[in-house]
Amino acid sequence: MAKRTSQYICQACGAVSAKWAGKCEACGEWNSMVEEVVESAAPKGITPRGGRRVDLVGLAGQDTPPARRVSGLAEIDRVLGGGLVPGSAVLIGGDPGIGKSTLLLQVVARLSNGGGCAYISGEEAVDQVRMRAARLGVSAAPVALAASTNVRDILATLDAPDGPSVVVIDSIQTMYVDNLDSAPGTVAQVRASAQELIRLAKKRGIALLLVGHVTKEGTIAGPRVLEHMVDTVLYFEGDRGHQFRILRGVKNRFGPTDEIGVFEMTEGGLMEVPNPSALFLADRRDDVSGAVVFAGMEGTRPVLVEIQALVAPSPFGTPRRAVIGWDTGRLAMVTAVLEARCGLDFAGRDVFLNVAGGLKISEPAADLAVAAALISSLTGVAAPADTVVFGEIGLSAEVRAVGQSESRLKEAAKLGFTRAILPARRRGAGGGLAGLTVEEIGQVGDLAAPFLAAGEGGVVGRRVAKPG
Repeated sequence: MAKRTSQYICQACGAVSAKWAGKCEACGEWNSMVEEVVESAAPKGITPRGGRRVDLVGLAGQDTPPARRVSGLAEIDRVLGGGLVPGSAVLIGGDPGIGKSTLLLQVVARLSNGGGCAYISGEEAVDQVRMRAARLGVSAAPVALAASTNVRDILATLDAPDGPSVVVIDSIQTMYVDNLDSAPGTVAQVRASAQELIRLAKKRGIALLLVGHVTKEGTIAGPRVLEHMVDTVLYFEGDRGHQFRILRGVKNRFGPTDEIGVFEMTEGGLMEVPNPSALFLADRRDDVSGAVVFAGMEGTRPVLVEIQALVAPSPFGTPRRAVIGWDTGRLAMVTAVLEARCGLDFAGRDVFLNVAGGLKISEPAADLAVAAALISSLTGVAAPADTVVFGEIGLSAEVRAVGQSESRLKEAAKLGFTRAILPARRRGAGGGLAGLTVEEIGQVGDLAAPFLAAGEGGVVGRRVAKPG
């Protein structure tokens, strides 16, 4: 007979404790331990008797794998690796109001033209979903709608030979399994609900799209095991102050994990941005010190973005270091290298760094562009408007080579840039492109020298007033 016991589970990290505590010992979160009743019939051991034999097959199968479902939205299909794989589970997380439901409603409306699609909402009524569809102009799409949170009812609806091939669950935190006593959104409910829905998706070949809430730290709420259970994890990022939205893949069993899709939020929904570089540089000014164009890579796509720096006298004893869109630790390293190796003085000065457009950059290739922006702001000399910069900086002030230089240079040439500052490329790398002058440097001092000379009357860029 099953024995009913109580245990306390942290709603932030999923840690289990036998007794309640005000603070989770695993993650340090306060007031996150919730009591849940579980039934355990702990067997003393597992024996082969009564088990069903599992068929073992070879790696080279005879059957042709099913074709991907292409949505027609190039940005979505790129992040997914070419489209939705039948029988896969995709988890999409993002901040409240960022546009997750809007994006998935547009996607499922496109996919419904090629097969049955269902949109099941646990947060809104059917009429509310219809109102959004009318605003997006997709009311005529043959999408089946439902408003339900009971996983047992949803499984009974979908588990049919003529059931839909694409299903959206909005959101997984609102679903519940009725044989558990815990409330919807708890660790046990999220784990059990996702497990049942994914099991059905694998059985019927359904492409399952799950919407996930995020915590205040930006991670998907619920147990961490949820991200391990699904095949693909996507994060929908963006700043409400900008109209740009970025769909970033962080896990993908059927494609690359470093691709991004760029969208623009409009009154008619999310619109694709086929050339994000031109969009990120649309509001750029040429006569401002501290602004440098960085040629970066997001997956296989080159993206040009403006990096802005402001170095100003600090009224406080401890200068501030504020960063938006980049790593604070790397900013500290770059400023330390500029001080120790190049003789520049950032002591007593506040340093602010911003990646324009709301894009978040993580690759070390941005080091050289950040250094150029800091030097430009410190000297008050604007960087040349027709120049792009990229490269990694070492602690001894050497400039290290980065990958995919040719793709970065081609994107810069396509947008009309005529000069590029980059590390010395490896032997055998291609030369410059038509109309693009390539300047290879080996030390950060080679980058700083023209700015310092221009501050004394040189002509690197237009001289502007230094802050303070």
